[in-house]
Amino acid sequence: MADRGGFRWGFVGLALVVVALCAWLALGKKKPAKTNPTPVIAVATAKVAVKDFPVVVTALGAAQAWQGVLIRAQVNGRLLSVPIAEGSEVKKGQIVAQIDPAPYRAALMQAQGAEKRDEAQLEQARIDLKRYQQLAAQDSIAKAQVDTQAALVKQYEGTVMIDKGSVQAAQVNMAFTTIRSPVTGRAGVRLVDPGNLVSTQDTTGIITINEVTPIAVTFTIPEGEFQRLAEASQGFRKPLVTQALSQETNEVAGVGQLAVTDNRVDPATGTVQMKAKFANDKRSLWPGQFVNVRLTVQTLAKAMTVPSTAVNQGPNGPFIFVVNDNKATMHPVSVITTQDSTAVIKTGVKPGDTVVIDGQLSLKPGSKVRMRGDRPAGGRGGRAGVANAGGQAGGNRPPA
Repeated sequence: MADRGGFRWGFVGLALVVVALCAWLALGKKKPAKTNPTPVIAVATAKVAVKDFPVVVTALGAAQAWQGVLIRAQVNGRLLSVPIAEGSEVKKGQIVAQIDPAPYRAALMQAQGAEKRDEAQLEQARIDLKRYQQLAAQDSIAKAQVDTQAALVKQYEGTVMIDKGSVQAAQVNMAFTTIRSPVTGRAGVRLVDPGNLVSTQDTTGIITINEVTPIAVTFTIPEGEFQRLAEASQGFRKPLVTQALSQETNEVAGVGQLAVTDNRVDPATGTVQMKAKFANDKRSLWPGQFVNVRLTVQTLAKAMTVPSTAVNQGPNGPFIFVVNDNKATMHPVSVITTQDSTAVIKTGVKPGDTVVIDGQLSLKPGSKVRMRGDRPAGGRGGRAGVANAGGQAGGNRPPA
């Protein structure tokens, strides 16, 4: 019995030793926990550029004829002809409409006839006055008869003067039957066809003529911008460059100069109306066309510029992430102005610095970065190649 009990306890001890050895082997071969590597953040970047930067005021404007004329009848009558073609170029002084002159020619002849008749009566009255004066000097007639004849002469002189006025009025009406263009420009669509009766009371007119070379663009600016323009132009004595941009393509349709500034601020809107003059040699601007106006206030020489998306706003003001040795550092900056998609920086960066323009939300000072499109270390990265005819992507492949 004693041998059987000793054997049992020996077996138990051996089992404990085996279990302890297995546990030691299991714990001794456990690998240490891996530490996560610092993430590399993909960002888009741009360089700080130095260039002359124009500071501009923008507004919505409308092109209009520099001079626009609505041809209307100044006498009543039948419209005989409109000798200019619709849409044609018209010179100043060119005949654009003809009204039947027959009634006015007859009226002119009547006025001229009345003038000649009254001039003859005036001449006879003067002859009689001269004879009466001679007789009165010889004491052959009464002085009252001489005075009566002198008054008759003055009466006839007034009548002749009235006749001359009637003749001139008839001549003016006669001239109004031939209508000439007061400006050089382009004819519009004919509003009345020949054969119709026209009247001085008609408001529609016969045809329009617009001067489009040069052409004007009118626009309004806020009162605050008006003060900036007044200072930049030395009280509007210095010309300011004005650009007109197409609303469809945003391309420059013309370059001109500010020509007219209104003499008051509209109290209802707090704006000032302005007019710019454009040569419009290529006819890219047309009356009634809406355009975007860019008025250059000043030009900042050798200004440091970055895309506006590079500028971030923090609790302490604006800042930019600058990339050096694949690390992002935060630089507080001073911004002079921001226009369209460009910001002008006064301090905080240097020309040629690489700044982050996209991906800043994932960055913090000291973050590791890579340019988008660069191949990350240990991976394929890069842009996917374009699929070829066999269905496999082209471009650079990693080694097999």
